[in-house]
Amino acid sequence: MFLTISTTGSPQHPATDLGFLLHKHPEKAQAFSTSYGTAHVLYPEADAERCTAALLLEVDAVALVRRGKGKGRGGAPDAALAQYVNDRPYAASSLLAVALSGVFSSAMRGVCAARPELPARPRPLRIEVPALPARGGPGLVRRLFEPLGWTVTAEPVALDAEFPEWGDSRYVRLVLEAETLTLAEALRHLYVLLPVLDDAKHYWVSPDEVDKLLRAGEGWLPGHPEQKLITSRYLSRRWSLTRQAMERLELVRLAEADDSDVEEIDNAVAAETESEERPTPLAVRRREAILTVLRASGAARVLDLGCGQGQLVQALLKDPSFTEIVGVDVSMRALAIASRRLKTDRMGERQAARVRLLQGSLTYTDKRLGGYDAAVLSEVIEHLDPPRLPALEYAVFGAARPRTVLVTTPNVEYNVRWETLPAGHVRHGDHRFEWTRGEFRAWAAEVAERHRYTVEFVPVGPDDPEVGPPTQMAVFTTGAAKEAKAA
Repeated sequence: MFLTISTTGSPQHPATDLGFLLHKHPEKAQAFSTSYGTAHVLYPEADAERCTAALLLEVDAVALVRRGKGKGRGGAPDAALAQYVNDRPYAASSLLAVALSGVFSSAMRGVCAARPELPARPRPLRIEVPALPARGGPGLVRRLFEPLGWTVTAEPVALDAEFPEWGDSRYVRLVLEAETLTLAEALRHLYVLLPVLDDAKHYWVSPDEVDKLLRAGEGWLPGHPEQKLITSRYLSRRWSLTRQAMERLELVRLAEADDSDVEEIDNAVAAETESEERPTPLAVRRREAILTVLRASGAARVLDLGCGQGQLVQALLKDPSFTEIVGVDVSMRALAIASRRLKTDRMGERQAARVRLLQGSLTYTDKRLGGYDAAVLSEVIEHLDPPRLPALEYAVFGAARPRTVLVTTPNVEYNVRWETLPAGHVRHGDHRFEWTRGEFRAWAAEVAERHRYTVEFVPVGPDDPEVGPPTQMAVFTTGAAKEAKAA
């Protein structure tokens, strides 16, 4: 992936001043090591009238997989093929933004020791990005850059020029032109907005990303008409970080309007006497609902099928009424994380005897899973391709046949209530489908009839009168389960 930065000049202010600003000599081709490959800086042209600097980032696909640890499309998603077949080496993304900040850090801060007068001087700039992922299309590209003083050309890239009937891809060829911006401002715009348009990051977004956003957004983000979208996407839609950033941006806006310092505005606000009650995360509510049903069923020996990183297994271990807990997952990496979470290497003998972690595929019958009181499939079925659901159905309800089976899955109707979820998108990139309440109930009823279970449905989370709850749960029981419960 690469971008070019061009400027024009005159004998009094030569274009080659760009080399001073970027701290990279026009007569040299330089290489810089990054966590995910090598960044090259070179100048295709450099004279008094016109100067162009190019940043070329060679992405190391193997390093991307090893270091990504599942974070975003660029960081080894669950689908094995996508680790190696993706757009990360070719399309501008957070990888390029990070390379920009690393290679041109002084220019981004507006520092030039050799020519201190240069950074504050606006200059004609032309920036080209040949392949930019734009989730929102050319219209969103213009809405993000035009309020900042750029003239924007965003040409959609065809999926295949030989087959125009296939339409356009989600990529655009971007050209930005401006006469009144400094180079530091331009670099900060790119640093924030490249990953915003891609709507993904190759690394885990931690709380210090709020500080990075506010530093790069100083002077332009507080008044941007798309401030909320930029903040949410830059922080990977983490609502707690987004709220924190928005509050701090509002303080900046108020301070600017009042011609005072942010500290003065912040100190003028009295501390809240009562802390704001944070909403309970849906994942916590889901586990609480599952535990409630399991306790009511009288189950003592429980399977967590598709246990992932072991959050539910950990919750089950805290209740002594569950005497045997087995977590099953196809991913050895997930099981290793679960083992660390549970501290299995430091468990007492009695506690260790209550829990096992097994590798296994839920689409194959497994004799180890027979004879248990209950099984839980929490947020599992939507990760399977629909043609594989019958295999899972037989392995769980036909072969293992626990007395009680709990199945939870997202309710797609509720997605319209998620402000940060784009229309038509599923909640997780690895979801193969998400069902309406009617579709889930129809599937569950057919499964129950085929395998001689009865089924009831329990809402999880706030039950919206129009679109239902965010998570839907089916509770399958056999006659033996009802007898055990009565006993």
